[in-house]
Amino acid sequence: MAAAAPPSQPAVPAVQIDDLHAAVDGREILRGVSLEVPAASLHALMGPNGSGKSTLANVLLGNPAYQVTRGTVRFQGEDITSLPPDERAARGLFLGFQHPEEIPGVSVFNFLRQAISSRKGIENFSVLEVRLLVMEWTKKLGMDQRFMDRYLNEGFSGGERKRNELLQMALLEPDFAVLDETDSGLDIDALKAVAEGITTIRSERPGLGILLITHYHRILDHLAPDVVHVLVDGRVVETGGPELARRVEREGFDAFRAKVA
Repeated sequence: MAAAAPPSQPAVPAVQIDDLHAAVDGREILRGVSLEVPAASLHALMGPNGSGKSTLANVLLGNPAYQVTRGTVRFQGEDITSLPPDERAARGLFLGFQHPEEIPGVSVFNFLRQAISSRKGIENFSVLEVRLLVMEWTKKLGMDQRFMDRYLNEGFSGGERKRNELLQMALLEPDFAVLDETDSGLDIDALKAVAEGITTIRSERPGLGILLITHYHRILDHLAPDVVHVLVDGRVVETGGPELARRVEREGFDAFRAKVA
């Protein structure tokens, strides 16, 4: 008789956050955040202004201005709590900023070339190869190819800045992306374009995990999350399916404040 197959082991979450406490200038912002996001899934993190959403995004990518005082962050099973941002990025983490900075004098193309070279560990990555990759992805994302010759975010509209973040995400091929209020400041058309861009990237890279941080439900009308987490006063107070986002929209965040210990 053939031996029984061993029981399958549960997959290691792409990102695992355990009892995370973090402070800025000595003031505690995160007060025990715990959540897991598997690979190939889209989790939404919702919360009011000042709840700690952007703090969590910055802590996940290792911004040194934020001090972790307790807890751990694991990426694909590895404790990365003490790693600097460049090492986290090299391992396949990506952060899409809520307010991308302007960098005058640095073209989008040159920025992307340096970023891709660093991500792939190839010094002086071929100009032609990068240009072909950029052309391919600007077409997929519905962007004007002249975009690559402009200075990074200089004079960009809100929608252009966010789509530029998506272009970076597509080209850097991360294993996990944290998108910090990608919908912030976008009109209806730009919001739809950004959501379509995220969908396109996920279709090309089905293993990509995403933590989508948002204040409003509206982007979730275009991107159906697998799981929704509600963050209030530095703690995850409730986790559920897509219906939780609709509840937040109906009741507001005040309905969840009573759950904060």
